[in-house]
Formats: sequence, structure tokens, C-alpha cells
Amino acid sequence: MSVVLGGRLHSVLLRTACTNQLTATRNAHFTFYPETPDPSAGETSKVTLLQSVTDAMDIALTKDPTACVFGEDVAFGGVFRCTVGLREKFGKERVFNTPLCEQGIAGFGIGMAVAGATAIAEIQFADYIFPAFDQLVNEAAKYRYRSGNLFDCGSLTVRATWGAVGHGALYHSQSPESYFAHTPGLKIVIPRSPSKAKGLLLSCIRDKNPCIFFEPKILYRSAVEQVPVKDYELPLGKADVIVEGDDVTLIGWGTQVHVLREVAELAQQKLGVSCEVIDLVSIIPWDRETLFNSVIKTGRCIVSHEAPYTGGFGAELAAAIQENCFLNLEAPVQRVCGHDTPFPHIFEPFYLPDKWRCLEAIKKVTS
Repeated sequence: MSVVLGGRLHSVLLRTACTNQLTATRNAHFTFYPETPDPSAGETSKVTLLQSVTDAMDIALTKDPTACVFGEDVAFGGVFRCTVGLREKFGKERVFNTPLCEQGIAGFGIGMAVAGATAIAEIQFADYIFPAFDQLVNEAAKYRYRSGNLFDCGSLTVRATWGAVGHGALYHSQSPESYFAHTPGLKIVIPRSPSKAKGLLLSCIRDKNPCIFFEPKILYRSAVEQVPVKDYELPLGKADVIVEGDDVTLIGWGTQVHVLREVAELAQQKLGVSCEVIDLVSIIPWDRETLFNSVIKTGRCIVSHEAPYTGGFGAELAAAIQENCFLNLEAPVQRVCGHDTPFPHIFEPFYLPDKWRCLEAIKKVTS
């Protein structure tokens, strides 16, 4: 009973919070940097990250008759409105609500994928993905391996909102990517923009491995840019060098990429330091070649993420960079992360790895 009441309560609260999201993002800790699409991509449309996610699912449902979208409240458009119009267009057999049971959502998705369908499951908040943890790490991730490649659930994609939102506090702000990164057999992707979200989500849906697609909810409405209208995919496991530089490599993903872009500008203006900004894009698999080449060039590296410092994925990157780029490093790899506390409410500005904390780290590695 407490699980059901808790689930209903967080749905009601976040429906209210969602209406205030635009107000919250005006005071956000970052500035969104829209990107200009390649002219060869063809016709574009100005959309939010939220709308790009909806468009990706629309395309998947249109082109794949076995594809289904399911989760809490998705038939009504979802708490964040990512599935608006899909039930009306594709019917209640393909877009439907589930009980308030994340373990059941994941287990149902695994079964559907094993049976040959394309399963697109929504976990309303990444903070509530933990009841599904056993299904994802012990079943979905290992299904192919334990059957000797006779069976798999590779056509399963799990979407979940992720990260700070400005008012989410401890149960609606977490970044749990490192928990899943420890599990061979899963792919984990976090987009930074509408154009990336559409292409990466379509890649996840069509990938032959189970994928977890974390969506930065603070970007749902605050991130707006021109996105190609056509069906397209973007590579998983390939990092993007967004800003080239010579002195310090800055690595992030999701919302934090935009923080680091602003930090790079501040470092150039205030310190005369040239920073190379890299969006990791995929947590698993991650692009070793791009990161190592950058650090070998700059000799200094800072990894930044919203998740807590201890055990965050930045630790894995820092260790790998130390192992492979040690002779090229001019300073130890630095991590600028969330603190080792539950995610706070009114103290969120002090918890987040904002541009000023990142700038201090640049001063440290260049002094």
C-alpha cells in the first residue's frame, strides 16, 4: 500500500512541479547552448528536448509494428508530456499505462523483447528505477549470455528522467548512471540536446542490446533548437568534442555539458586558459580513444557530473586516464561532482557542480 500511495503522491506532486518547470529553469545553474544542424540533414523544425523524444518514439512506432510504449501515466501523455498524442495515434494496444510497479514494468519489457517485440518502457523518474534494479542487471543484462546467444532482450529500451531539476529534492533529482555502468550487457546513454536526444533514442530503440536512456528533465523545455525532421540515428559509444582547446580537457554528460561550455568561456576570459569540452554521450560503452587523445594533447583533465563524488562514473574515467595517459599528465585528474549527501532541496545550488566550482578546479590544475 505504501508503494502505491508513494507512487501516486510523487506523480501528483510532480505534475504540479512540471507546470512550474519553466519558472525554475529561468534560475538554472547553466545556460543551454543550441547547436546548428548540418545542412545535409535536410528539413529541420524548432523543438524542445521533450518534443524530440516524442518524435523519436512516434517514428519508432510508425516504422516498427511490434513497438510498444508503456509505463506509468504514458497513455495520458506522461507526467512530463513526452507521450502526448501517441495513444490516440497508435491505439491502446501499443501505448498503455502500467501499474505503479517499476519491477513489473522492467520485467514486462524483458518478456516482450524476448518474444520478439520492441519494448520502450518508461520509468517516471530515475530515482524510482531501483525496484527494477534486479530485473535490469540480473535478467536484461545477462539474458543473451546465460542462454549462449540463443535468446536475448536486445530490443528493450528503458527511458527515465534524470538529474537535477531545480526543485526535485532527494527523490526526484538523482543521477544513478554509475550503478548500471557496473553491469556488462547494458548500454547507458544521456543526451545533452534535442537533436542528440532524437538520434540517440532511435539508436537505442534499434540497438540489439538492452539500453537505458536517461533524459535530463531540466532540459525538457529549456533546451530548444533546430532538429532534423527525418528519421536518423546517432552512434552509441562515440563522444563529441564540442569545443576544441589546448590546455585542459573538460568531460561531462547531459546537463553538465552546458555548464562546462560556460566554464570554458570563463577560463578563456579570466585565466587565458584554452579548454577542450567533451560530451561523453554514452556512459557504457564510452569512447576511450577520443578522451585519451584529448588528454594526451592538453595534459590536464577535469571530469564533472551531478552524481555524488564517491563511486561516480567520473572515478572510472579518472582511473582509466591515469593508467593510459600518465606520462602526458601535467597534473592529477580532478573530479568536480555532487557531494556525498542525499540530494538537497533548498541547498541544491550548493550541491551542484556549478561553473564556479569547475573554474576553481581549472585554476588548480593550471597553477
